[in-house]
Amino acid sequence: MKRPFAIAVLAASLCAAAWPQLPRAPLPLPLPSLPATPLLPDALPVVQPAIVSSVRARARELLQRYPREVERDPRGAPAVRAVILALSPDAQALQQALARGFRIQSDDTSQPLGERVVTLLVPPGLATQRALQQLRTADPRGSYDFDHLFVESALPAASVAAGEPDPGALPAPVEVRVGLIDGGVDVAHPVFASRPPQVSGCGGKPVAGAHGTAVASLFVGRAAGFHGAAPGAELHVVDVYCGGDAPGGRVRDIVLALSELMAAQARVINMSIVGPDNAVLAAVVRKVLARSILIVAAAGNDGPGAPPLYPAAYPGVVAVTAVDAHEKVLLEAGAGAYLSFAAPGADMLAAAPGGVYAPVRGTSYAAPLVAGLLARLLAGGQVEPAARVVQQLAATAVDRGARGRDRRYGYGLVGMDLRTDPAHFAGHPAPP
Repeated sequence: MKRPFAIAVLAASLCAAAWPQLPRAPLPLPLPSLPATPLLPDALPVVQPAIVSSVRARARELLQRYPREVERDPRGAPAVRAVILALSPDAQALQQALARGFRIQSDDTSQPLGERVVTLLVPPGLATQRALQQLRTADPRGSYDFDHLFVESALPAASVAAGEPDPGALPAPVEVRVGLIDGGVDVAHPVFASRPPQVSGCGGKPVAGAHGTAVASLFVGRAAGFHGAAPGAELHVVDVYCGGDAPGGRVRDIVLALSELMAAQARVINMSIVGPDNAVLAAVVRKVLARSILIVAAAGNDGPGAPPLYPAAYPGVVAVTAVDAHEKVLLEAGAGAYLSFAAPGADMLAAAPGGVYAPVRGTSYAAPLVAGLLARLLAGGQVEPAARVVQQLAATAVDRGARGRDRRYGYGLVGMDLRTDPAHFAGHPAPP
């Protein structure tokens, strides 16, 4: 009578050991649940690991690390404590707010956007949510919201491959100007030797990070043994995380980064970051898209049953999900009608700080491949409406999943030939 139970326990253990482990930190709020997997006849249950909300997990982490600087909004998303972000507030409404005890923390005028970006400190004793309601009521035409903290949508694996990928021919450079909003980049990595990225942000002291370095390499990296989707393209990076000395990924900094990349005349901007819907960010994204600048964003790694994450889910943004080496969408990848493309995001290498390469997994790493493919279509000064460029790439996509555009693959799969397989590393198996 005990044999069926023992077999089920053994099978569950094997499934759990074989699957890449995702973060499992306890969360303060309930997570979206995935639909139950139907059992096949005579089949044992398939054990699926819990998918952790990256935004809520980040909120918990930041609250523990920065209890005085961070709070949750009513949806559980992390935000800078007692700070409201305003986009071009009405002058009279702003003066009234200052008279009621609000104070200006920062005030930046963006020439490319034609907008004023103001951060307001909430008066002591007033809840941030209540302060936000007051400001919106006093200036109903304005854009006000929490200064949310956005999350890098995946991190590279801890193990690093100490060597070079199989050598090959150096690809021709792609002549186009592109942008990246992320963490800092190790510009000394050999993959950027032909044209190092220009990195700004953090008060002129950007900090090279694993996530930013990996994403940038998949976007524009150019070396004999490894290259990104738009090798050698001119990349401008804005670091909005600054190495973690303070809560990073503020919407204020993301908005100013978009303005900076507009001024740099970037044709395609990659954002492998995720967060909640934010009124100020939404307004700025609309302005950027109206200039025929393509924004590409990762769909996130909260699972197909999770609510949409932003900026990927904003209309007009090219949202990207990730597949493995077998062209199957990752279990943790986000899904929705807003998806545009699927691209490789697992079973592959990317550059890591220190001149080496590391295996990566997540939608963060699929997005720059799509951004690079779109940038190729704009190389050499090509002037095309953004929607037409997206349709050009869609025409090359391999249809997967449901026929036509669907919630798991978007228009289809692109860029499988861009994946550098960790199993063939410098002619030898990659380290475990």
